[in-house]
Amino acid sequence: MNNNKIKVGVSNKEGQLGFVFTKGGLREGSGRKSIGVTKKVSLTLTEGIWGKIEQQCKDNELSRSEVIRNILESFYSN
Repeated sequence: MNNNKIKVGVSNKEGQLGFVFTKGGLREGSGRKSIGVTKKVSLTLTEGIWGKIEQQCKDNELSRSEVIRNILESFYSN
C-alpha cells in the first residue's frame, strides 16, 4: 500500500497548478530546462510540405516542433 499523499499546490512560477507530495514539493529550478522563448504561430504550408515534415517526425522520432526548429536553425546558421 502506498501511503504517499498528494495535494494540489500553486507553484511560485506563473501561478501554475502542480501536484505536491507531502514530503518535498515544488522546487525552484526543477523540471525541464528551457531552450528558448515559446511563441505560438500559425503556419500555412502545402500538403506536400506538411507530409515531408510529418515523415521526418516519424522517421526520426521527433516532434513537429523539433523538426521545424531544426529546419530554421539550419537555415539561419548559414
